[in-house]
Amino acid sequence: MKKIAVKKGDILQRKGEINSKAYIVESGLLRSYTIDDKGKEHIYMFGPENWLVADTSEPQIPCQLFIDAIEDSVINVTTKEELLQNGPDLKVLLRRLNTMQNRIVMLMSSNARERYEHFIETYPKIIQRVPLKMIASYLGITPEALSRVRNELSQK
Repeated sequence: MKKIAVKKGDILQRKGEINSKAYIVESGLLRSYTIDDKGKEHIYMFGPENWLVADTSEPQIPCQLFIDAIEDSVINVTTKEELLQNGPDLKVLLRRLNTMQNRIVMLMSSNARERYEHFIETYPKIIQRVPLKMIASYLGITPEALSRVRNELSQK
């Protein structure tokens, strides 16, 4: 495992690359996302401190996701194989799987307000660190819909 510092905006992985790396965030904030054929960004996940960020594609298959730094960050870089060989931290992996499962269920069955409340529960320490347009992208709603939800919640 190798520790590196990355700057805000640095791209660690591009969609279509062959990349077998996994990133464990020590400090800062990463995100993984895709860009559709129309150029619209869809955020898959955020990676705050102590989170594992990686594309789950097989090492020889092109990645589906971009990974970049939202903030200046210090990350531990390893390969997926090394992560598994060294006995992965099951708590970290299970937390990531649970977060993804909850998100999929939420996207299938929740309204915008419920999605936002779920985001706050999942990522309580990054709400002020992420631009609202990125939160809207993660939630699968427009920035305007997010603004309405935030206004509605602030009036309660």
